[in-house]
Amino acid sequence: MARALHRFVRWLVAFGRRSLLLLVLLAAWEAAPRFGLIDRAFLPPFSEVIAAGWQLAQSGELYDDVTASLLRALSGFLISVVLVVPLGLAIGWYARLGDLLNQIIEICRNTAPLALLPVFILLLGIGEVSKVTMVIYSCAWPLLLNTIAAVKQVDPLLIKSARTMGATPPQLFRKVILPAALPTIFVGIRLASAAAMLVLVASEMVGAKAGLGYLIIYSQYSFLIPQMYFGILGITVIGLTFNAILEALERRFTRWKTTVTA
Repeated sequence: MARALHRFVRWLVAFGRRSLLLLVLLAAWEAAPRFGLIDRAFLPPFSEVIAAGWQLAQSGELYDDVTASLLRALSGFLISVVLVVPLGLAIGWYARLGDLLNQIIEICRNTAPLALLPVFILLLGIGEVSKVTMVIYSCAWPLLLNTIAAVKQVDPLLIKSARTMGATPPQLFRKVILPAALPTIFVGIRLASAAAMLVLVASEMVGAKAGLGYLIIYSQYSFLIPQMYFGILGITVIGLTFNAILEALERRFTRWKTTVTA
């Protein structure tokens, strides 16, 4: 019991050190409007923002908005990972395929996803399909570019050694290329998750009836400022949760890297 309490105290102290700046910022957010340093009509105290979020949760509106955003973001993100990562592996492994697709990749990746939002709405409507497709498109390029780079940056000595030991091409890819490329691939996956939330919020502000992006823009138009800020905080929390999950998966699939580093 004493040992568990000691570990908890150590964790609490470490958490306090890591979160000190965040706690200071939240305290400043709470104090500045209350002391008249900032007009509370435009920046309400943090406690009022949390109270507004609690009211949204009690009414069930928050659940509907969070569920809608999560379904759109996760479906588009997962579809993009399933489709684009294998394509990136193939392009990185087969140089001729990369040469063939290089120009179209450069054109598409330099076209901002938000600039294409009106096109997706015109072609696919204002329903779920256009929003999920926007997420897929925005996730595709960080995933694709990082996956291609991951394969090309594998140490040639590893490949040469595996071939010298008689590894077949499938074995070489499965045992050498893929494990060595995973850390960089996960960088692309984490960037894609951030892009998914960015584009999703923008698309929900146009022609949506549910979602955190809709909550933010509706609250702004209705001058429900605490609700607007809570929607922004909700997106931040979801993004941080996504990132934490992906970091845990990266540690799980790249345990060899942790071992070598240690």
